Amino acid sequence: MAKSSTPPLSPHLQIYRPQLTSVLSFAHRLTGLVLSLYAVALVAWLVAAAAGPHPYSVMQGFIHSWPGRILFLGGIFCFFLHLCGGIRHLLWDAGHGFELRTIYASGWTVVVVSTVLTVVAWIVSWQLAS
Repeated sequence: MAKSSTPPLSPHLQIYRPQLTSVLSFAHRLTGLVLSLYAVALVAWLVAAAAGPHPYSVMQGFIHSWPGRILFLGGIFCFFLHLCGGIRHLLWDAGHGFELRTIYASGWTVVVVSTVLTVVAWIVSWQLAS
């Protein structure tokens, strides 16, 4: 069989420029996965609390360490990004916001609101911890 000299019609990933819509779609799926892992961590924390003071203090020690706080911050951001993206999808399911300008405006709104809510939650958690 002879090889065709015509290039493929679909762009290859190396030359494809990611758009906000594709990045947010991937991020929504990824944050859903991350949140399921955080749900397992929440169950581990509850099991440690039920197991007694020593396992609970070990878990609390990790949560209050710098790696634990960074993971907590990441979990908060994932929660808010997934929540805001889900609200955006609900609006799409209702038939609103399909104009190109509105799609990009709602995408940037998801990013900004998620970031602001994460910062607010982080400030509140630091104030409650001290």
